[in-house]
Order: sequence, then structure tokens, then C-alpha cells
Amino acid sequence: MKNIVPSLWFNDVAEEAARYYVSIFPQSEITNISYYGDAGQKSAGTVLAVSFHLGGRPFVAINAGPEFPFTEAVSFQIECESQAEVDHYWDLLLVGGEESVCGWLKDRYGLSWQVTPIALSQMMSDPDSTKVTRVTAVMMGMKKLDLAQLQRAYEGEEQAE
Repeated sequence: MKNIVPSLWFNDVAEEAARYYVSIFPQSEITNISYYGDAGQKSAGTVLAVSFHLGGRPFVAINAGPEFPFTEAVSFQIECESQAEVDHYWDLLLVGGEESVCGWLKDRYGLSWQVTPIALSQMMSDPDSTKVTRVTAVMMGMKKLDLAQLQRAYEGEEQAE
């Protein structure tokens, strides 16, 4: 098996969305665009599918109609090294979208993303359940994740909110 490739179903903005995502992530590019012919469900010449890479990983975006919109049942997690990375991806993906909770957002196309500092995974896997409980309680009150605030909760400092 070569790859498992996420395929994103759009009504008619597959190329626009792919170009948007490629503009946000490093090591990203459009690799192919195919078009409907005379026998397609959309007009001949309309974009059918866009193959692209995000962070070096393959994706496909297809224009297939409005029948299946995105839901939070599927999301893409961005593992960030720092608060600056969290802020960067959060701010870019949120343009025209909407915030959710615990580091989740929906972008302008309705696709869900989790913008998460790597340190959070480390905190949440600590064998000390008291630390995990404190971090979880603080995280549940956040929209965009604040690494410094999570770290304070992890360490049990009083300024953790």
C-alpha cells in the first residue's frame, strides 16, 4: 500500500479550497487538477478533482455536490511546536470560519481542524491524574488553546484559570 489519501467532498469550491490550504501549510502544493467531461454530473470543463499535498501528505478535493457536508465527526489535527504556531494556524484557518472549543475550529469551508500544541499531548498522558484533571478543566474553558495557561494548570500554579 502506498498511501491513505483523505478525500474532501465539496459542492463546487474544491480548487479554491485546495489553493487556500496550500497557501497556509509549508511543503504544500497542487499536484493535479482534473475536469468534468461531457458525461459528468457538472458542466464539462468544471473542476472535478484537485490533488494536492499539505505538509507533504497527499489529499484530494472533489466537486461532487451538496449532498454530504463536512461535520465534526472528521477533523484534521495540527500538532504545533509553540504558541506562535498555534496562533499562526488558528488565525489563518479561522478567517471566514468559526471557533469551537478545546482548540477546534471550522474553516470557511466547514472543515474542522484541531490546532493543538504538542505539549498538550504530553501533559494529558502524564501518569499523575491530578495534573491531567487540572489541564483538562482549563482546556475545556478555552476556544484557541493557550499553552502558557495550560502549562500553569499542569504545574498547579494558582494563576491557572
